[in-house]
Amino acid sequence: MAGAEPRAALPARRGDRLAGKVAVVTGIGAGIGQGIARMFALQGATVIGCDIDAPAAQATVEAAAAEGLVIDSLHPLDLTDPASARRLMAQAAERHGGIDILVNAAAFGAFRWLEEMDYERDWRRTLVGEVDIVFLACQAAWPHLKDRGAASVINFASANARMALPLSPALAHCAGKGAVLAMSRQLAMEGGPHGIRVNTISPALVETAATRQPLEQIPGFREQVLEKFMLKRLGQTEDIGWLAVYLGSDESSWVTAADFNIDAGATAW
Repeated sequence: MAGAEPRAALPARRGDRLAGKVAVVTGIGAGIGQGIARMFALQGATVIGCDIDAPAAQATVEAAAAEGLVIDSLHPLDLTDPASARRLMAQAAERHGGIDILVNAAAFGAFRWLEEMDYERDWRRTLVGEVDIVFLACQAAWPHLKDRGAASVINFASANARMALPLSPALAHCAGKGAVLAMSRQLAMEGGPHGIRVNTISPALVETAATRQPLEQIPGFREQVLEKFMLKRLGQTEDIGWLAVYLGSDESSWVTAADFNIDAGATAW
């Protein structure tokens, strides 16, 4: 019906779409990583998470336990340190017999306009926090994923890899997510002979603790975001979680090197 409100995100619920899968999910302390870890546990996966923010990761583990779910976590863990990334993957594989799914949801960065951006503090820090962090996790997990003979890697690009958003000083973020998009296609080619599928999810703005600040404090920002959306609501972590469930499951066994725009149609015009 004309003028109808867009349908809300489908709530997370129990199922068995990931039963028997061992999934490593980075960045479980908040936002998309937290939502995916919970969704995967609800869908039957054995979930091993990590976060550099120990209290946030512990809160996720405890919230899951209150629902009768088990999320194992290593925290604090700095994924920009190669040895720490290797430790995470080795421990997951040793404890649970291997790794079937890797979700690289962890990221950090600085949002500054070009003329305000400091090279070391903002530009380089963002590329480490959005590109290096994915490379190191993939490299550390690769031997364990190869051992499985069929595995899935889910990386996060962004709508910002394809479009600029007025009022958003996202220069370094755009560069980082564009790099993840290109890197993931190469990884899909390298992983193909070993049965490793690599895909990217490219969300537009998802409502999380991190995005609420600009949404609430930058005048006109929420309206600017929604103007680009064909479906006039902000994304929710459940929207992303359901797509990640599909990409982690055997339902997507013939899907690799693909990028999934989940953006209410924002990049279509």
